[in-house]
Amino acid sequence: MTFAIQAEGLEKRFGETQALAGVSLTAQAGTVLGVLGPNGAGKTTMTRILATLIEPTGGTAHVGGYDVVREAHKVRQLIGLTGQYAGVDEMLTGTENLILIGRLLGLPRRAARARAAELLDRFQLSDAAERAAKTYSGGMRRRLDLAASLVGRPQILFLDEPTTGLDPRSRNGLWDIVRGLTDDGVTVLLTTQYLEEADQLADDIIVIDRGQVIAHGTSDVLKAQVGGQVLEVRPIDQPDLDAVAKIVGDLAGAVPEVRDGLISTPITDPQLMPAVVRRLDEAGITVGELSLRKSSLDEVFFALTGHHTDDIDAEADELAQSTRQKATDKEGASA
Repeated sequence: MTFAIQAEGLEKRFGETQALAGVSLTAQAGTVLGVLGPNGAGKTTMTRILATLIEPTGGTAHVGGYDVVREAHKVRQLIGLTGQYAGVDEMLTGTENLILIGRLLGLPRRAARARAAELLDRFQLSDAAERAAKTYSGGMRRRLDLAASLVGRPQILFLDEPTTGLDPRSRNGLWDIVRGLTDDGVTVLLTTQYLEEADQLADDIIVIDRGQVIAHGTSDVLKAQVGGQVLEVRPIDQPDLDAVAKIVGDLAGAVPEVRDGLISTPITDPQLMPAVVRRLDEAGITVGELSLRKSSLDEVFFALTGHHTDDIDAEADELAQSTRQKATDKEGASA
């Protein structure tokens, strides 16, 4: 089988920092591959390699059947890329931004203007087409940024956390756009921190942490690894916390997590919830919160790695800052 995207053992080092430590993945044509991971996991580094922006230290990758190192120019003819932050020129209008991209891609002026108008209409930006991008809302900028990545009609699109910072309405709008792209046969690699986003869009998912793939499968498969559902109990009286944790743990057959006064545990049997209610009633314990919900990205990560996504955000930010500083120092020394 020929994959639209295929990577084997990708590695990348920045000085002493190991950003990727042997990532392998495949994506079939016309599907969405979701790449989940917290900040600093290596998602953006992997995307930049696949988009030919940087070269790997080790391993191989093919996009559209072409090697991303030896045939980078051919890969670039097939792909589009939208990064974490809108890359549009804020001083130009929406129309001017898209025409500029079209001209850079070699389109004649008339064709570039026609393509710009087509995309502005598709992304519901026609009314703002002649306004400077700096007047756009965050969601509008993201839509314009995504439109810019589609000017060249890419067969493969890389979306690196495209909905970060967007409100729910704008996020849902972008989700609809992505669904439309795959209906047109475009292959999408979507990196995200949101399990819900991958749940909504991805045909297949890989989970990356600390530069390695730690899980692979559909959303349902990943959720099943942490029980599929999570029982949460919060007692009204703080002194009852240990007693509630023991009741939940005894019935679930596992030590529950206690965090910020909330007791939670993954379960596979939904009948566990009424059993917990009976035991709490027998013990005379009143709870302020009792719920059964689907697993979240945080539970998936906790089950797979033993830490929560927010536990490593500060570490990731520090690592990223250190890496950027080293790059700056190197550039200064070269100058």
